[in-house]
Amino acid sequence: MKYVLGKIKVELLLVIIYATTFSLIHQYYQTISINIPIALPTIIGTIISLLLAFKSNQAYDRWWEARIVWGAIVNDSRTLIRQVISFYKDPDFSVEANNFKENFARRQASWCYSLGQSLRDKDPIKPIKHLLQEEELRFVKKHKHVPNAILSLHAKELTKATLSGKINVYQQVEIDNTITRLCDSMGKCERIKNTIFPTTYSMYIRFTLCLFILMLPFGLIDYLGWLQVPLVTTMAAAFFLIEKMAIHLQDPFENRPTDTPVTAIANNIERNLMQMVNEYRDEFAEEANSLAEAQHIVPVKNTYFVL
Repeated sequence: MKYVLGKIKVELLLVIIYATTFSLIHQYYQTISINIPIALPTIIGTIISLLLAFKSNQAYDRWWEARIVWGAIVNDSRTLIRQVISFYKDPDFSVEANNFKENFARRQASWCYSLGQSLRDKDPIKPIKHLLQEEELRFVKKHKHVPNAILSLHAKELTKATLSGKINVYQQVEIDNTITRLCDSMGKCERIKNTIFPTTYSMYIRFTLCLFILMLPFGLIDYLGWLQVPLVTTMAAAFFLIEKMAIHLQDPFENRPTDTPVTAIANNIERNLMQMVNEYRDEFAEEANSLAEAQHIVPVKNTYFVL
């Protein structure tokens, strides 16, 4: 309640001052008729309700679109690592292949973190320092758009694997299509972030809402007297909260509690991707141990010598 009411504390304070002043004037200057039919503020209140309902629906659509985009990012991230693990030729279960796949997973997790930080106008490098290698970190620091630089690293490593014969051309096309979908999702998030909700629409709603609050005491003073102060304040709080909710939902990347939880989603992606790589590593270890037992190979510090 402290957080919610804190967003409209200035508006509520002004409403309380206005309603109290109105009651004082009515109490001490009763010769002046300052009442109006209650039907007038009722009509304006109905109009405001319709406008706020429309604005709330439009704002929720933007928030839900952002969540759909990040759902696609989760799916495409898992697909990307699955393709890398399954396509990469590694008949000998080499350490080089394992490092390639693990680095790919770390870069993809870094991309998710950096994208979320960039959308929130925060430092995109800080959460990915422990995931990228030194050369990769130096590369992305040279770019203003860190997520796009990480996708470029994906493409470079994919090209190297193709030239070395670890991945064929058709597999490269499939993986590149997944990277393209990730780039499309990044562009959709930036479109939502940079597209401003029509300012005039918000301004007209605020103007109509203020007019409704200004007229409301005139229609309630003869019926409720001093009780109109808490009633007007409560009704104003309800309308202001709905308006503020719509404003928060229409910007889902502003680092607020109502935002799309991009950091939590990125954490989940990192866990999923590293688990996929670790499962492959465990499979590699089991195959290596089986090979060692079959051929009488002695493992010495991750190096195998044939007796």
